[in-house]
Amino acid sequence: MAVSLSDFDFELPEERIATRPLKPKGEAKLLHYEKGLFYDRHVANLIDLLHEGDLLVLNNTRVIAARLRAERRRETAQGPVSAHIELTLMNPTAQGHWRAMAKPLRKVLVGEVLHISPDLWAEVVAKTDTDLTLAFNAEGAELDASIERSGQMPLPPYIAAKRPPDAQDRQDYQTVFARHMGAVAAPTASLHFDQSLLDALARKGVCFCEVTLHVGAGTFLPVKVEDVTTHKMHAEWGDVSAHAAAQISATKTKGGRVIAVGTTALRLIETAAQTTGQIAPYQGFTDIFIYPGFDFKVTDGLMTNFHLPKSTLLMLVAALIGKGQLDKLYAHAIAAEYRFFSYGDSSLLLP
Repeated sequence: MAVSLSDFDFELPEERIATRPLKPKGEAKLLHYEKGLFYDRHVANLIDLLHEGDLLVLNNTRVIAARLRAERRRETAQGPVSAHIELTLMNPTAQGHWRAMAKPLRKVLVGEVLHISPDLWAEVVAKTDTDLTLAFNAEGAELDASIERSGQMPLPPYIAAKRPPDAQDRQDYQTVFARHMGAVAAPTASLHFDQSLLDALARKGVCFCEVTLHVGAGTFLPVKVEDVTTHKMHAEWGDVSAHAAAQISATKTKGGRVIAVGTTALRLIETAAQTTGQIAPYQGFTDIFIYPGFDFKVTDGLMTNFHLPKSTLLMLVAALIGKGQLDKLYAHAIAAEYRFFSYGDSSLLLP
C-alpha cells in the first residue's frame, strides 16, 4: 500500500524552531498522549506519568565533535596556495575510514591531504557527487581525542543556519548518559534528562536499560519520493546487549511498559526483534524504516521531540499512534506554541 509523502507535510512558524534548550530541563513542555487524549505537561511530570516497573530504553551513543575546519595546501607554479574547507563527518566505513560532507566539495581532489590541526590530517581516498571518504592519520582513541580537540558539535542544519555552534553546545548537545563515541547527531529526546530526574524515576521504581545506536547525518536527509514505501533508509550501527535484551524481555513478561526514549532507541529495539518477533541481542547495521502499517514487536511507548515535515521520524510517530492522531498532535503542538526539533520540547506517546 502506497504511503504519500505529501500527507506528512505541515506549516511551522519559523519562531517555533528552538535554537537553545530550555533551562532547567524539567521545565520543557511535554505533550502527553494516552488513550486518544492529549494533555499539556512538563518533562518534570514524567515522575507522575511513568509507573513502577516501566522500562525506559536509553540510547547511550556519544556525539563526536564532527564539524572540522581543514586546510587544502597545494604547490603551484606561482608557489604554495591554501584554501579552507569545512568538513562534517557522517559515518565510519567498514575499512576504518570516514565519510564526510565538504564545503566546498567541487575542487577537492582524490589523493589530496586535508590539514585539520598540527597533529590531525586526512587523505581523500574517494569522492562522490555528495561526499568524500577520508583516511585519517590516527585511529581508535587517538583519533577520537584529536577530533574532540579540533572539532565543533555538529548542530542540525536548521540550527546551524541560525547561529554557529559554540562551547555551550558541547554540553547541551550531549546526553548525561552518553558513553560510546560514534554519533554525529544527538538522540534528542534524551537531552531532556538530567541526573536528578533519572534518580527520581529510579526511586519510584522506573527501570532503565541502555542500547547504542550511532546516529548518522542521514537522519536529516529529506525523503524525495512521493510513495514513501520506496524510500531507502540510511544505515546506522547499533548494539543491543544480551543484558539489555534480557531487561526488555523481563519487563514484557512482568507486564511493564517498554518505553523508548527517542526514535533511535525505538528503531534499534524493533530491529532486534524482527527475526523472531521477540527481543534478542543484536549488533550490526540497521536501515529499518518504520512507517504506517508497521507491526511493533517490543515498543509500548515513545518519548520523542517534534520532527521535521516530510521526515522519516514523523512517519515513525504516525506508525505508532496513527496518522489521524499524529495530525491532531502536531496541530495542538503548533497552536500551543511548543518548541520544535532538536533543542525543543518533547512528547510522551502511550498508545
